[in-house]
Amino acid sequence: MSQSKASSVIEFLSIVERLKRTKRTGWINSGISGPESIADHMYRMGIMAMLIEDESLDRTRCIKMAIVHDLAEALVGDITPFDGVSKTEKYAREKQGMRDIVDTLGNSTVAQEIEALWIEYEEDQTNEAHLVHDLDKCEMIQQAMEYEISDKKQLDSFFNTTKGIFRHPQVQSWVDEIYRRRQVRD
Repeated sequence: MSQSKASSVIEFLSIVERLKRTKRTGWINSGISGPESIADHMYRMGIMAMLIEDESLDRTRCIKMAIVHDLAEALVGDITPFDGVSKTEKYAREKQGMRDIVDTLGNSTVAQEIEALWIEYEEDQTNEAHLVHDLDKCEMIQQAMEYEISDKKQLDSFFNTTKGIFRHPQVQSWVDEIYRRRQVRD
């Protein structure tokens, strides 16, 4: 590996490191002590994608998509629907962030794959993208349930915004179990 290629990779990994330090905005706004980072969220989504038992899906692509879907947030931050930024503006910022990441990696084959996975996720037109969107929201309510226990808070808004949106039957079964556990606890 050339020095310039190694330098690009190390620069990219330094960008990725920001995801480890950037706490998720929704949890901060909800007063959670010690909230998860963006990287924490994407890591568990990757594990969730590994657990999917559906031969009609490219599971490896789902895992990859899960671990890159919020990558641009390393550069633009974690923008929530409550931040006063339109979906169009959020997409434009994240798209530019992804372009900057691709440029950091020298527009390599891997950089193009990362960008293509991000675009596929954003466009939400494939079954794999549908699944990763489901995992994104399922992971969020799993985390909300855990914070309700650890921080003794009611986080109903996270559940209310995801009601009825899950498409994949296995993810729906996980969501049903999360709701069952919440109900038993109440």
